[in-house]
Amino acid sequence: MDATTAATDEPLAQLRSRLTGPVLGAGDEGYDEARRVWNGIIDRFPWAVVRVADEDDVAAAVAYAREHGLPLAVRGGGHGVAGYGTVDGGVVIDLRSLDGVEVHAQDGTVTVGGGARLADVDRATTPHGLVVPLGVVSQTGVGGLTLGGGVGWLTRAYGLAADNVLGATVVTASGDRLTVSGTEHAELLWGLRGGGGNFGVVTSFTFRAHRLPPDLYAVELAYAEPHWPAALRAWEEWTRDLPDAMQSIATFIVPPPELGAGDQPLLILASMWADPDDRATGERLVAELRGASPPDDETPESDWPAWQSAVDVLGARGRRGYWRNTSFDRLDDEVAAVVLRRAAEQRWVGTGIDIHHMGGAFARVPEEASPFPARGARFWLNVYGAWTDAADDTARTEWVRAFAADMAPFSTGGLYVNFMGSESGDGTGAARAVYGGGTLDRLARLKRRYDPENVFRLNHNVLPA
Repeated sequence: MDATTAATDEPLAQLRSRLTGPVLGAGDEGYDEARRVWNGIIDRFPWAVVRVADEDDVAAAVAYAREHGLPLAVRGGGHGVAGYGTVDGGVVIDLRSLDGVEVHAQDGTVTVGGGARLADVDRATTPHGLVVPLGVVSQTGVGGLTLGGGVGWLTRAYGLAADNVLGATVVTASGDRLTVSGTEHAELLWGLRGGGGNFGVVTSFTFRAHRLPPDLYAVELAYAEPHWPAALRAWEEWTRDLPDAMQSIATFIVPPPELGAGDQPLLILASMWADPDDRATGERLVAELRGASPPDDETPESDWPAWQSAVDVLGARGRRGYWRNTSFDRLDDEVAAVVLRRAAEQRWVGTGIDIHHMGGAFARVPEEASPFPARGARFWLNVYGAWTDAADDTARTEWVRAFAADMAPFSTGGLYVNFMGSESGDGTGAARAVYGGGTLDRLARLKRRYDPENVFRLNHNVLPA
């Protein structure tokens, strides 16, 4: 029985009878909104969207999909560019109601529901003077971000989001509810730290938290196009010997009208200092960069939630998205010439180029400690296409592909699964490209143990060994 037939023959009433949370099918109020994910190119029509109320609902939805041969999608924030949080003719487990955040200030840990977004965590932790290393857009789902790795504003200081996962609760394909930690299902914990959503539905994470600077020092230095070569050169030199507490991202972008920054492309050197006891060093370091290449404009920020959400407008839901990424180690004149040439071509709102400065705590995590690749990378490039008109799909995706092709000769081979689309169809090609070799073999063995039938296959998919 295929998914379409099963969905037609089986009434929604039967599924609803097993659940506490609401179930939305075609024709129900709110269905059209519920079926959509962030990437507007992804236009799927699931048979049912299940807004689970608890772990029992998750287990029941998984069991129902298995019984009836329906494809199963799991959605946290729905922000992934690949659009795996929805599916034609199948069941979507929507975790949005599992968005609770519990801060355990005394022991420096935070428990986060699988449907929470970065903003939910920041709102809960900031009053306690704590922060969890997450991403850079506050509307991103914590679950998907973390399972793929989680690169953000605290990566150099404290590692990836995944590196800070101490434990999790997981509903497996067989309906088991597992408590995962360093002593229970420890190998599964390893897989959750960057192996994607291949092993089950994570209903909660427990993170290690860190002290938040009471007086945050973060700043954006903006440069008009004539000053890009000098600014990029100065930034590259500046990043060579930075302490872990300084995170910086170089971004080329045409600012959206909401920011009131004009309509010309800008280079923005954004930097954040994470040391809660030494603001002065952060100020001195940024002053050195500013002195080496005086900006055309400057925007400071002293509030962590505001900084974390500063670029949310770029990731507004419904934009059409296509991304490419790679790691690389040098930003000399040869590489910079490629970046600057492509950046100058980009004259439309939405698409951007981010160069993340890596290293620090991220680089000191042993390669075998998590599935995340290329710990030694000095930089990580993300070219993110985002636009609103379907008529632009071909031109915009071709531009992103061309940029990626130009950067290929300089790549050190690292790929970040959260920055990848769904071009490989069933996702297995992406998994091979990201993990490869011994890491992929280890993930495949883990997959065989926890999901031997590949129920959780709507992702960058690891096949059971």
